[in-house]
Amino acid sequence: MTSARTESRGHALRLQGLRVFVDDLAAARRFYHEILGLPITWQDAAAIGFDLGADLIVEAVGQDADAEGRALVGRFVGCTIAVDDIAAAYAALTAKQVKFTGPPERQDWGGVFAHFEDPSRNVLTLLGG
Repeated sequence: MTSARTESRGHALRLQGLRVFVDDLAAARRFYHEILGLPITWQDAAAIGFDLGADLIVEAVGQDADAEGRALVGRFVGCTIAVDDIAAAYAALTAKQVKFTGPPERQDWGGVFAHFEDPSRNVLTLLGG
């Protein structure tokens, strides 16, 4: 990979956004903006966009949602967020009461992962070297 865009059959592909479903939009706004420090790029009554290179879209799932909709909240998201210094990021976020599933752990391929939860129990991942 040489750039943020990838050519596929003559069409440029790039990640535009990643949706994370939450059960409390106000708590998610505080967490992603105030605790993680992500800038807000847009917001409306049902969702907020945060700048993470691509939009990280935090979308509310209402209390009246069906079982399929409720199942979108509180799961492993598969979103990996790169940080320059994972030990420092882990320490800073732990001091802000961010709940991690465990300390940073070196992977067989050399990277270091630390998984954490947002207020809706969605699990995201920090990646360091």
